[in-house]
Amino acid sequence: MAKNDKTENKDKAQEKPVKVLKKSSYSKKKKVKKNILNGIAYVQSTFNNTIISIADTSGNVISWASAGQKGFKGSRKSTPYAAQIAADSAASKALEFGMKVLSVEIKGPGSGRETALRALQA
Repeated sequence: MAKNDKTENKDKAQEKPVKVLKKSSYSKKKKVKKNILNGIAYVQSTFNNTIISIADTSGNVISWASAGQKGFKGSRKSTPYAAQIAADSAASKALEFGMKVLSVEIKGPGSGRETALRALQA
């Protein structure tokens, strides 16, 4: 009988009261996407990389991409193909905001200038 009493005490000790967690009272705000029709694309093409930034008319950057961000390393960043991939990525992010009209400003002597412009045009 003494052994049964000990095992019963162990069972009672293992049963702990369960705490009920209260749900939090705050709610998450949904991120509202702006509908921006006009924008400016800035293409900075250097000898080593190509960076594309797309901003609204007041200058707030909506999306950006670079050849390095897209996974190109070293001398491959300076290729026209890398500039095309970066421009496609930045343009697709801008399209999510409903952008329809883009004016393009090009800066720099790099080899990705014309390719980035053609990719933005498509």
